[in-house]
Amino acid sequence: MQFRGRTVLIMVIIAMVASSMVTMLLAGGNTGRGAPAEQVNHSPDNLDKIEEAFHLIKDHYVLEVDEDELIEGAIEGMLSKLGDPYSVYMDEEAARQLHDNLSSSFEGIGAEVTIKDGRVTIIAPIKDSPADKAGLRPLDQIISVNGENIEGMDLYQAVLKIRGPKGTEAALEIVRPGVAEPFVVTVIRDEIPIETVYTQKITSQGKTFGKIQITSFSKNTAERFKEELNRLEQENIDGLIIDVRGNPGGYLDAVRQIGQLIVPYESIITEIMDRSGEKIVYRSTLDEPKPYPITILVDKGSASASEILAAALKEAGNYKVVGEPTFGKGTVQNTIELEDESQIKLTIAKWLTPNENWINEEGVQPDVEVSQPDYFRAVYVSTDPELKRDMNNEQVRNLQIILEGLGYHPGRKDGYFNLETEQAVRSFQADHDLPVTGIVDEKTAQVINEQLLDMIQDPRYDRQLQKAVEVLLEELGG
Repeated sequence: MQFRGRTVLIMVIIAMVASSMVTMLLAGGNTGRGAPAEQVNHSPDNLDKIEEAFHLIKDHYVLEVDEDELIEGAIEGMLSKLGDPYSVYMDEEAARQLHDNLSSSFEGIGAEVTIKDGRVTIIAPIKDSPADKAGLRPLDQIISVNGENIEGMDLYQAVLKIRGPKGTEAALEIVRPGVAEPFVVTVIRDEIPIETVYTQKITSQGKTFGKIQITSFSKNTAERFKEELNRLEQENIDGLIIDVRGNPGGYLDAVRQIGQLIVPYESIITEIMDRSGEKIVYRSTLDEPKPYPITILVDKGSASASEILAAALKEAGNYKVVGEPTFGKGTVQNTIELEDESQIKLTIAKWLTPNENWINEEGVQPDVEVSQPDYFRAVYVSTDPELKRDMNNEQVRNLQIILEGLGYHPGRKDGYFNLETEQAVRSFQADHDLPVTGIVDEKTAQVINEQLLDMIQDPRYDRQLQKAVEVLLEELGG
């Protein structure tokens, strides 16, 4: 069935996933199948040229060739010419395996990824997933899995290497911005949590603020957000913090529904524009603005639908965005199944902010920019080999960053394990009932990593969250 013009845009938007962007959740979810793209009148001469090349290769190439592989190569070549990492072809087998994994197991490492600069790049780990617990971060690049290099693979091939049954290990070689050398993180695959809304209350200077964290925009996220927002409002909160840090996006309809609950009346939530320039505008129908101030927390792992919500609140003029510039994904994809059950995921539209800004590759800029401490980006300490006096490498530098964050001052953070670093290790060991050796062995590393995780999860050390609270207090005149 073919559709034209505005009908195509409307049909595709109904089915689309705002963040799907040919990123794949290494966990579980749904793949949408939307309307086919608009029918185009192709030039017979160009099609004849393709057919001529096909027969030339098939009939005269020095080795036997597989016809299906030639066809798939032609499709992949056309998509690669778009220069769009979010438009991708999946053959029948890849599409089947991914569909089976997505619909039946909900098992994996729990991260959403895309291809960036030829490498599989993490947009964000899912809260409490194996990837999150193993310390993976947004913009980490995975270059090998269990010793197998995945650089240059297309996204779907790489995803199938990273996924696996619950309880199995995925040894991921990681390149991290700001870290000089690649390092290996071993993740134990598991069932992935599907809860997307988490709520807590924060008190400061006699005021009580609600905090709602949205980890992704799934089918039931808007309903859960509404439930938690109503509960907080019944408890008479003085302000609200919406946390979409590390949220890779999700369903457009989910963010639209949430926008209806908090974006001021008749303000635009987002605009979706096709290549002809036709737009669909989503507006808020909220009766009146909320009687309390709102801030929204973002970081470089906030993508797509998260950016839609942040931009809607920012450009409504009433609310502050706090944190770091976001990922910068301003396009919309739809998955189309071909006759042989292979699939093409194609970028079919762009989304614009209420002021008609396109944030693609730029991100939403925070009103109040604040970064987390260095140890938030640290790697869990590894003891292969043990770390000790006079060593000089990236692992020692990472240890020094963590020790400094934990309050044990190594005197330097350049990777050289000097006397002062040894003394810092000894002090840590003494405070935690460990053998005082000054050597970071497996047990010492385990306790250091536990202390690091506790600090990262403690709201008191979350600079961005504390700044959001300050902003709310200022809004209240505190």
